[in-house]
Amino acid sequence: MKKFITIAGNIGVGKSSLVRLLSQRLEWDPFFEPVANNPYLADFYADMKTWSFHSQTYFLSNRLKVYGDLLECPNSVILDRSLYEDAEVFARNLYLQGLMSQRDYETYETIYRTLLRFLPTPDLVVYLRASSSTLIERIHKRGRDYEKNIGEEYLQQLNDTYETWICNFTLCPVLTVPSDNLDFVNHSNHMDLIQEKIQEKISGKEEVIFSPEECSQV
Repeated sequence: MKKFITIAGNIGVGKSSLVRLLSQRLEWDPFFEPVANNPYLADFYADMKTWSFHSQTYFLSNRLKVYGDLLECPNSVILDRSLYEDAEVFARNLYLQGLMSQRDYETYETIYRTLLRFLPTPDLVVYLRASSSTLIERIHKRGRDYEKNIGEEYLQQLNDTYETWICNFTLCPVLTVPSDNLDFVNHSNHMDLIQEKIQEKISGKEEVIFSPEECSQV
């Protein structure tokens, strides 16, 4: 039976890397987030208040295209970032910080809520959780020009919004991965543990967690 999982998490947490590694191991089809194609992104990071609605609406429309491709795919799929995060983390955080007007936010929310009625729900959300200091370190390592001005305060605001979203998310099961402690890109045994937990969760196991003992042993 076709499965659909999505990898969620803040900027720089390692979503694309996990999608790539998981798709190779499970032989599922990956669907990546084409962030660099957003024509508003550089302007947004330079002036968030002016460009927030434009940038978020682009992400939403682009996500709809990705979901269309995903629906046509006959194989199990792994999605890099979900539609939920676009709306309930990034757009909401911009609104809460006064960087998106109420009028723009309400328009955006109406589009998002309408899309939810027609799009498939994942079998599992894998949420990569990491501290803002870890995120800053990883963002600097990958060296994208348009991300160089992202501050730790902004990342912490997003982290707080992520935590609110994930605590209230009930549409499908969630597996939270402690990404400060697990370097799955450079350590295959860390990746082994994450893959094991994901497979337990999608097989229907109710409670799947990463214990401190497991993380320290790998």
